[in-house]
Amino acid sequence: MRILFDQGTPVPLRRHLPEHLVSTAFELGWSALSNGDLLAAAEGKFDLLITTDQNLRYQQNLSGRTLAILVLPTTSWLEIQKQVHLIASSVSSTKEGGYTELSW
Repeated sequence: MRILFDQGTPVPLRRHLPEHLVSTAFELGWSALSNGDLLAAAEGKFDLLITTDQNLRYQQNLSGRTLAILVLPTTSWLEIQKQVHLIASSVSSTKEGGYTELSW
């Protein structure tokens, strides 16, 4: 699966998703893109966007997209690393165009 990490997603999470191709918005030069522009740029190039923007679904029209979105509840690597198994499981069960918000 091709995964894009949004700006707030901690990069060390990448090591816990070894069976996937992970890129970051920063690496692609997309860190300055607004959410709408980032979604448009990622659509068709990535299967999943992992973000920490919990307001994304209220700010953007997500209907009709093939890009799945997984929202993490925090940007804190200390908290996220305790939940890598939950995140990896959520990534594996992602459906095209799906939207999942994790909480712990």
